[in-house]
Amino acid sequence: MDYDVCVIGAGPGGYVAAIRASQLGLKTVVVEREKLGGVCLNVGCIPSKAMISAAKFFDQSKNKSSAMGINIKEVSLDMPKLKSWKDSVSAKMSGGVSQLLKGNKVEVIKGDAEFTDSKSLKVGGKTITAKNFIVATGSRPTVLKGFEYDEEHVLSSTGALDLEKLPKKLVVVGGGYIGLEISSYLQKLGTEVVVLEASNELISGLCDKDITKLLERSVKKIGVKVQYKAFAKSWKKAGSQVVVTAEVDGKSEEFKADKILVTIGRKPNSDQLGLSKIGVEMDDHGFVRTDAKMRTNTPGIYCIGDIAGQPMLAHKASHEGVLTAEVIAGHNRVYDAKTVPAVIFTSPEIAYVGINEQEAKAKGLDYITGKFPFGANGKAVSLQQTDGFVKMIADKKTHVVLGVHIIGPEASNLISEAALALEMGATLEDIALTIHPHPTLGETMMECAEATLGHAIHVM
Repeated sequence: MDYDVCVIGAGPGGYVAAIRASQLGLKTVVVEREKLGGVCLNVGCIPSKAMISAAKFFDQSKNKSSAMGINIKEVSLDMPKLKSWKDSVSAKMSGGVSQLLKGNKVEVIKGDAEFTDSKSLKVGGKTITAKNFIVATGSRPTVLKGFEYDEEHVLSSTGALDLEKLPKKLVVVGGGYIGLEISSYLQKLGTEVVVLEASNELISGLCDKDITKLLERSVKKIGVKVQYKAFAKSWKKAGSQVVVTAEVDGKSEEFKADKILVTIGRKPNSDQLGLSKIGVEMDDHGFVRTDAKMRTNTPGIYCIGDIAGQPMLAHKASHEGVLTAEVIAGHNRVYDAKTVPAVIFTSPEIAYVGINEQEAKAKGLDYITGKFPFGANGKAVSLQQTDGFVKMIADKKTHVVLGVHIIGPEASNLISEAALALEMGATLEDIALTIHPHPTLGETMMECAEATLGHAIHVM
């Protein structure tokens, strides 16, 4: 079975790479051991956003509708039905990937893959040979010693997204973005959540400090309890419950719950293909070393997505997938993105692109910064979602935008304008002088640029 391109893994990097390769006239096959769409479509990005959407709707119906004069007498949760709906969303998206691959004449082979040499791959009883291989096998949850996943008592993010019954109490080990997204929606649905975070802040090191401060207040506001400087040490069964023992600020404490969710990061699936056997170089964390064309040190072997290093984000993987297919087809492409936007689907949402103020200070940059609150935006007020702000950082002399940080309603949608601004080398004036439609949340971008320039209209 001989191909021009064999893609291993059909996640958001792999299936995109396969489609683009086939579009460019290359005979292409994709190998997937589980479901098309990978972790993102089936047990990650898409199902978690479905659950977050449902929890938001539940919370608004229960707690916010009466302020609008809409009186809903009873709001109840049917967890099995919610799970079924969430599964249908993932199934629809995965089915869409199947149709796209078929429509673009990409062959799909199911099974576990292992390299026999740099030009051959074993999948079950089949041998696939190809001129080029694109490895897009993604990542998996990191295991905490003593808290190995059984998806009954100790849950990974995958297990937490597949609950048939809503737990009354949940202990979450890790206050990163995955743990907080799941914590937020479960708390809104009715679970009592306690987060054990080893550092002294949430999403440590990821965001601008101003965003972190507001996030911590917002998490507390919806009822999630956070224990800082808390290290989970062990757990045991206690009847139908579990008890987690943790060291909190140097003292031993116990936390009772129905389930334990461990979200301390993810690790690349670089140890499951025989990559080291064919000489592919990796760093100390298991990420494959690649150049700007996504080539490894082994000729004909390319790597994209989570396995190729940080940031471990689906949209970065998709970008690399298109790039790699075009490199193989002979196009003059390199990875030259100035920045990769990131989104955290907490309540409120967080999105950021470029450098934050702490990084600007650390680099000794001469910068200016400004903020615009959603509380001064008419659309946000009408949505009853006024918590948060847009913050910009720009070069003091040239006014070139260096970073944009948002916490508030629809931050995930607003950040794309900021990403384009950074890619184009836009100035604050470019954003401030662009007419934004009213009344929209997008106006906050224009108003924040004005605030950073020192002449905001709608805030003092």
